[in-house]
Amino acid sequence: MLRTIRIKDLSLVRGERRLFSGLDLELAAGEAVALTGRNGAGKTSLLRAVAGLLRPIDGAITFEGAAGALEAEAARAEALHLVGHHDGLKSIRSAWEELLFQARWTGGSEASARAAAARLDLNRLLDLEVRRLSAGQRRRVALARLLASPRTLWLLDEPMAPLDAGHREGFGALMAEHLAGGGMILAAVHDPLPVPCRVVEIGAQGMQG
Repeated sequence: MLRTIRIKDLSLVRGERRLFSGLDLELAAGEAVALTGRNGAGKTSLLRAVAGLLRPIDGAITFEGAAGALEAEAARAEALHLVGHHDGLKSIRSAWEELLFQARWTGGSEASARAAAARLDLNRLLDLEVRRLSAGQRRRVALARLLASPRTLWLLDEPMAPLDAGHREGFGALMAEHLAGGGMILAAVHDPLPVPCRVVEIGAQGMQG
């Protein structure tokens, strides 16, 4: 099981622009970190780098379990979920087809997908095509994967943005349960996370917090 992520002396570039340099961050089991900063500072890019979708120009991202270092590719494949700012759902599929596909793709089952749909108040929406859902409803379909195929690390890009007050409260409770069970959350946010967390600001000169 993933227990610690260490980011050391990290530098990221997008296009011809350096986002930040010398970034250090450690995240342990049961902890949440909220990444803040202006638009374009590199919050989303940092999530993508942790997920292995963006290669740093300098520095390292390492993963550790109870017995020591984990192979990065295996840790990324088995121990993390990335829910991006864009939900990445197929608009012509039904909400249920999309949730079931994502759950099975990441190691879940039909039973776990059904349970996740119930927890995220999706049951009455499952027969609707994704294109007919509101932004908040689509986000709940995307977030359901976190429960349908449990993994230790949640990488979340503006997870609360399209949710209404009631569903923000509900997802906050799910986040608290995840952390209480030894999970980890690294989230790029503008709105505060509804759980105790460390706030880390990413700026042009690096990260502070």
